[in-house]
Amino acid sequence: MFAKSLKFAVAGVSLALMSSAAMAAGTIVEVAASNGNFKTLVAAIKAAGLADTLSSKGPFTVFAPTDAAFAKLPAGTVDALLKDIPKLKAILTYHVVSGAVMAKDVKTGMVPTVNGQSLDVKADAMGVSVNGAKVTTADVAASNGVIHVIDTVLLPK
Repeated sequence: MFAKSLKFAVAGVSLALMSSAAMAAGTIVEVAASNGNFKTLVAAIKAAGLADTLSSKGPFTVFAPTDAAFAKLPAGTVDALLKDIPKLKAILTYHVVSGAVMAKDVKTGMVPTVNGQSLDVKADAMGVSVNGAKVTTADVAASNGVIHVIDTVLLPK
């Protein structure tokens, strides 16, 4: 799973989106909503009925795809998912790991998600990837966990 092994001082990886005071002040949903790069993710979380869960005590680790990541999906995919709530929930919960896992604790291996399937996490000198999606920003703290920003939407098998 995750273990202390990666210092995450990797060139090209930004470690903060906001001031730490602003980050810790809100839940994962509030932090994502206030950022502006996660409009699609936040809309999907709300449509799937997961906003209350991801605003609860947690803690959670969320691998959060940006709006640009959602834009890489084939045309019409997001609209179709917003109409297929079970599939949407399966995809969103595939981005969530129980516990608050900071970048310094990431280790290469398979990591179970909230939806029951596992993510293939790779950590090396080049950075961290999850199922091939690159972590572009790590350790965005929230009151109930942490967000790691990714450049691709993860799709369960």
